[in-house]
Amino acid sequence: MTKVAVIGAGAISSSHIEAYLTFPDRVQIVAVADVYPEKAEQQIFRYHLTARALKDYQDLLDDPEIQLVSVCTPPGTHKEITCACLKAGKHVLVEKPMAASLAECDEMIRAADESGKVLSVVAQNRFRTPMMKLKQVLEAGVAGKVLHAQVDSHWWRGHSYYDLWWRGTWASEGGGCTLNHAVHHIDALQWMMGMPTQVTAIMANLAHDNAEVEDISLALLRFGNGSLAQITSSVVHHGQEQQLVFQAEKAMVAMPWRLYASVSRENGFPERASDVEAEIQSFYDSLPEVRYEAHTGQIDNVLTAIETGQPVLIDGMQGRRTLELITAIYKSAITSQPVSLPLTQDDEFYTRDGLLARAPHFYEKTSSVVSFADNEITTSGTYGRNA
Repeated sequence: MTKVAVIGAGAISSSHIEAYLTFPDRVQIVAVADVYPEKAEQQIFRYHLTARALKDYQDLLDDPEIQLVSVCTPPGTHKEITCACLKAGKHVLVEKPMAASLAECDEMIRAADESGKVLSVVAQNRFRTPMMKLKQVLEAGVAGKVLHAQVDSHWWRGHSYYDLWWRGTWASEGGGCTLNHAVHHIDALQWMMGMPTQVTAIMANLAHDNAEVEDISLALLRFGNGSLAQITSSVVHHGQEQQLVFQAEKAMVAMPWRLYASVSRENGFPERASDVEAEIQSFYDSLPEVRYEAHTGQIDNVLTAIETGQPVLIDGMQGRRTLELITAIYKSAITSQPVSLPLTQDDEFYTRDGLLARAPHFYEKTSSVVSFADNEITTSGTYGRNA
């Protein structure tokens, strides 16, 4: 039985708690910590946990009973808490984004290597059946080489969204919608296509004058094999539609799942290739469904790693790659120059201080509240089977 502590009792902690409760024979939550201990107590009461509420996560470090920690705190705190827990001999599942800088990611990875403990970074959309199937379709090459990818991370957030104390500042949130909303879609892109070699981007704040950070960014990516991609990260899009579209040699495949194949007529104009579509659809349908989805699937993966010694699907290096791509988007948007990857340790954007020194303040944050009555955090896009 793995004993777990949850650090951070905000909205995202519910996804972790509910996932852990799916496995009562494998795991038990014994502590919830939050700088506002009443929030920890509320989560314990809400889920009928036999757990203690704490204000300071450091009070958990010397407890030999606790083997695994979920870090559900604001992004700017991830490195400190994760490294402390790893050095104390705890396995760690840390929420996205992994950290506020590549330097912090590297500290976390070193701490995991030195401790020999599991470090996994939340990317729960990888544990959804349609996403897993799309990944396998691309890997199998049944649609051919990907020529162009389109990532639309379209959300809408009202003005008051950035009133919450840790949102909307570079220091506490690490960035705007590129980092904190599009992270799942950017993670999926690099998981499926690998890392690009060059990024060109722009960003702006168009509708939230109580936030320092961007509320929209546009990025163009070039890959080593010649493929191109574009990413739109936004919290100004009405309708909140998210999609990943891959235009390959034989067909278009997309998430939410859809498929379209064209074949050339004699004059070069297209007609629909129903036989190609049937072949790809048959392959897609033959692929297995995941047993557990979203946070539950990732927590099952982490528990299995602890129980068996098998590697986790999303380790520190996977989390770092996603942040490296996001950092490249920010660097290009801030410097108005194309950025080559990989980024090196002597890069001016490698550290948190380097980003903070150069990041534009589109506006100054003037209002701040501790929490909302309905502090909901969206944890997934439209990835339903029939979407």
